[in-house]
Amino acid sequence: MKSLTLSVQSFQSMGTLDGPGVRFVVFTAGCPLRCGCCHNPDTWNIEEGTPYAPQELVQKALRFREYFGQKGGVTLSGGEPLLQAEGAREFFSLCRKEGLHTCLDTSGAMLGESILSLLGETDRVLLDIKYTDPKQYETYVGCSMDAPLAFLKTLEEKKIPTTLRQVIIPTLNDSKESILRLRDIARSHTCVDKVELLPFCKICEVKYKNMGIEFPFAHLPSPSKETIRALEELLQL
Repeated sequence: MKSLTLSVQSFQSMGTLDGPGVRFVVFTAGCPLRCGCCHNPDTWNIEEGTPYAPQELVQKALRFREYFGQKGGVTLSGGEPLLQAEGAREFFSLCRKEGLHTCLDTSGAMLGESILSLLGETDRVLLDIKYTDPKQYETYVGCSMDAPLAFLKTLEEKKIPTTLRQVIIPTLNDSKESILRLRDIARSHTCVDKVELLPFCKICEVKYKNMGIEFPFAHLPSPSKETIRALEELLQL
């Protein structure tokens, strides 16, 4: 039987933006989507990651346990961790045995038995709901909006605490109507206990330039802090 590994692009030792508390974040390599606002095009190719055994990753995480406190733990991000569900499940299972809180940061673009098994070892999910318009999903993400909604339905059935996340991109999803639709999605799922609106920014442009590819949203502006605050007020969860 072949040993499980995870293809990893990078680590963040003490992250504070990828789940509750202070976290050890593993950014996996490989993603089936091509989002126009993607900040990590360097994670797209799974073959360009470095293979790690789940046990190796747990040992890395344990070095930072003293910083986690009551809320922190480990987060799998990407890329898209669901592409490596079996290795991710093993990693999370080992983390739980060590008493480490597990958090999955995902687009929710796929489902299957191995992913359901992974969710069985997951304490919290950060789920991207990138747009609330199906046409925008098809155009700017590369999958149907039905996919993340089906994933969210599964999280609801499994009663997994969920944070919905949306990158706010001016002219695309920053309207009152869009945010109210996002609010309706959140309110209709009791597993959702938090919604985060993240400002679109373009610090990733240098990555695209170095890779010799075009950044699709280079022409779009970043939202102001005032805009984000106003949209957050509309959520009223």
